[in-house]
Amino acid sequence: MFRKFASNRNGNYAIATAVLLVPLLGAVGVGVDLSNLTRQKYAIMNALDAAGIATGRRSAEGASDEDLLQYAQDFFEANLGMVDAKDVTLHVTLPSSDVGGGLLTLRAELEYHPIFLPILSAFTSSDLTKVALQTEARIRLKNSSEIALVLDNSGSMRQYGSGTSKTRIDLLKEAATYLVNELAASGARMKNIDKPVQFSVVPFSATVNVGPDKDQASWMDTLGISPVHHESFNWSQMTEANAASNGNRWVQKVGDAYYKRGSGWTYTESDGTVVNTENQPITRFSLYDDMRVQSGREAVSTDREYICTRYRRNGQCRSGYWSTSTTYVYTESRYASWQGCVEARPYPYDGNDAPPSASDPATLFVPTFAPDEPGNIWLDTNGDGINDLSSSYGYNYANNWWTDYNDGSSGTVRQESMAKYFKVKPFGSSTASGSRGPNYSCTTAQVTPLQDVTTATGLNTVINSISAMEPTGMTNVPEGIAWGWRTVSSPAPFTEGRSESEKGNDKVLIVLTDGENTYSDISNDDYYAGNQSTYAAYGYTGKGYNGGSTTRMFLGTSGSVGKYNYSSSNYTRALDQHMKHVCDNAKGGGVIIFTVGLDLSASSSAIPALKDCASESRFSKEADGSAKKLFYNTTGGDLLEVFKVIAEELSNLRVVG
Repeated sequence: MFRKFASNRNGNYAIATAVLLVPLLGAVGVGVDLSNLTRQKYAIMNALDAAGIATGRRSAEGASDEDLLQYAQDFFEANLGMVDAKDVTLHVTLPSSDVGGGLLTLRAELEYHPIFLPILSAFTSSDLTKVALQTEARIRLKNSSEIALVLDNSGSMRQYGSGTSKTRIDLLKEAATYLVNELAASGARMKNIDKPVQFSVVPFSATVNVGPDKDQASWMDTLGISPVHHESFNWSQMTEANAASNGNRWVQKVGDAYYKRGSGWTYTESDGTVVNTENQPITRFSLYDDMRVQSGREAVSTDREYICTRYRRNGQCRSGYWSTSTTYVYTESRYASWQGCVEARPYPYDGNDAPPSASDPATLFVPTFAPDEPGNIWLDTNGDGINDLSSSYGYNYANNWWTDYNDGSSGTVRQESMAKYFKVKPFGSSTASGSRGPNYSCTTAQVTPLQDVTTATGLNTVINSISAMEPTGMTNVPEGIAWGWRTVSSPAPFTEGRSESEKGNDKVLIVLTDGENTYSDISNDDYYAGNQSTYAAYGYTGKGYNGGSTTRMFLGTSGSVGKYNYSSSNYTRALDQHMKHVCDNAKGGGVIIFTVGLDLSASSSAIPALKDCASESRFSKEADGSAKKLFYNTTGGDLLEVFKVIAEELSNLRVVG
């Protein structure tokens, strides 16, 4: 058949072949071009996906928009493979917000130049010399949350919540636990994000507890060089000249620090370890170590001795009895240990997250040490069994927990004298009652740093921290806010927070209080050693800062705060201004603040302070179209519903960019 076809001269076969050749070649050409086009399409799609993921990571690291656009272009072209970069145009649409997640969109337009299709252009009215193709990739950027629960643990939280049979603290525990569980469940579904939802817990009252395990942290003032470290101390009684009367101990100031001198700095621990701290810095930390108490007593019998009770005329013993004499051996141990609370840093550092540095001692954190206030706990000051002091000097002061001589000195001298702390507390002497002692005002559980609640361990840690809260003490909201911010901030003291330059990560504070800021005032006379207040985060308000006459609490405040007005109402005004200071700084640093007032009266000064502190919602609007403030004034019975609203707001933050 094929021989006949080849040798046939009949024009019909030639015409038929010519007619069929065009579609046959066209079909082959279309197949080749379609195959090439398909391969290039998938190469472009793969390059888009790779560039999108890589650019998303760069965006999270905080790269500028200009850098992101160039990075996306370079990464895209590097992964095109067989596709000529000159034939592709890349369009990148970055998220419209610097915060939150959002969509990163990459669209590629290919101008494909076919090999065979142009041949068919002669037989059609279409231009087949080039073919346009468009494809797109959308990348949902990371949207993680770091949330600090800043929760009032003051004594008023023991009261029953309005409209309920539960205490405010129990209502708070219930609402906070709901919030954590709700966001943990939604975060667990975000498989492509590391630590999508983290929580910290910051209980606060008069002070904040960072944890007693931080006693050697680099951000603590372990050398005693902060301008507030020795604010209530007077070392003038421990000079070299009177070292003999102080057990051969004396103290020397070198620069900003004080050092132990002399030979009397050796003591024995309860386990028998001998410790010598001569020439080391003397600090609040060392005071906790140096204060000793006779914690145990053991009777030791000596040789038998015959005691005569009746004598003959010649002097010989008529009758008597055998006796064993007894002496006592005492065991000494530390009187107290630091429980983890810290004082507020001096203004402006009390209201910011400036990293602590020894090069600027005011930025370091100082452990609380409430001085022994005048009054005598024990009367035998030298342990010889004879009372040196009169029993009429009892618990006269709010925080009398050691002893001082009734030598006619003023209350200020007796309180600030440091030699008394190196006298050993005798065995069996009176004990300070209640919460008195060097840890006075340290009443809350310690801060729980950020925990990934999408893990069982992290979730349990946060829930247990909420459950462990116990209310007692005064209310210092700005100190709580400052430490809440520090837990989500990336610099020390807590470093678990992501870098502030990362996009797609929300740093959030949820602040709840049931009352106004408070600091306890007292009568202004020498009976109170010029303290003007009880001891708390700002020390004593009667002590001038760094040798000046103005107390630390009043630094940085406006004229509406009297600089020598030591009333509780003036303290509240000062703390409200410190609260505005820290809130403005935190919001200026990109932190979102929710504030909740619990069972507050309509006239409470806490309401405007909390409302001013709160951030504006990114998407919730008031009736007039303005952004809604993230402030909630609620009663105990409605607290859970408010936390459900907060959970919804936080969930929306995760999808709105």
